[in-house]
Amino acid sequence: MPKIAMQATECSTATLDRRAVRRDSIIEAAARRFAGAGYAQCDMDCVAAEAGVAKGTLYLYFPGKEELFYACVDRGMQQLMQAVFAAADTATEPLDRIGRAIRAYLTFFDEHPHYVELLIQERASFRDRKRSTYFEHRDANRGPWRELYGKLVADSTFRNDIAVERMLDTIGNLLYGTMFTNRFNGRSVSLDEQYSALMKIVLQGMLRDRALVV
Repeated sequence: MPKIAMQATECSTATLDRRAVRRDSIIEAAARRFAGAGYAQCDMDCVAAEAGVAKGTLYLYFPGKEELFYACVDRGMQQLMQAVFAAADTATEPLDRIGRAIRAYLTFFDEHPHYVELLIQERASFRDRKRSTYFEHRDANRGPWRELYGKLVADSTFRNDIAVERMLDTIGNLLYGTMFTNRFNGRSVSLDEQYSALMKIVLQGMLRDRALVV
C-alpha cells in the first residue's frame, strides 16, 4: 500500500477510535444522569453538562434524547452479558459455569445499580415497546445456555421431566426479580448468602440425583 494511503488509513482509524471513545464516555455519563434524575426530568442540556461536552456534540452522536437513552440501556445489557459469559468461561464443569454466571449476574447489578434504574425507567416511559432491551439481550444470548442445559439433561445430570426452556425461564425470571428486589428493598443478606440460596433452592431442584449444589 502506498505510504500516503497508509497514512490516510491510519488517520481514519484513529478518528474512528476517538469517536468510539467519545461516544462511550457520553453514554456512561448519560446513563448515570438518566438514572439519577429520571428520563422525563433529564434533557440534553443536562446530559451535555454531565458529559462535559457541548450540546451540539451530543447531536453528532445521537439524534435525540430517546435514542441516547436506548443506547444507555443497550450498553448496560451488553456489559451484563459480557460479564456473565466471561465468568462462565472461567470454569469447565457445566454446573460451575452456571453457578459462576449466576454469581456474575448478581454482582453486576450490585455494582451497577444505575442500570437497574434505567430498566425501570424504560418500562415506565416506553410502554409501547414490544420487547424491552433487557429481554431482547436475554433472548439473543440464550443459545449457549440452551445448549448447555440440554447436555445436562441428556447426560442425566438434570431431570428430564422439565423442559429446558422452562428451566431457563424459571432461573432467568428469578434472577430478574431478585435484581429488582435488591434495588427496591436492599439486600437483607450478603451476595454470598443470596448466591448460595439460589444455587441450593433453585438449581438443586433440577438435578436428577439431588446432589448438593454449593
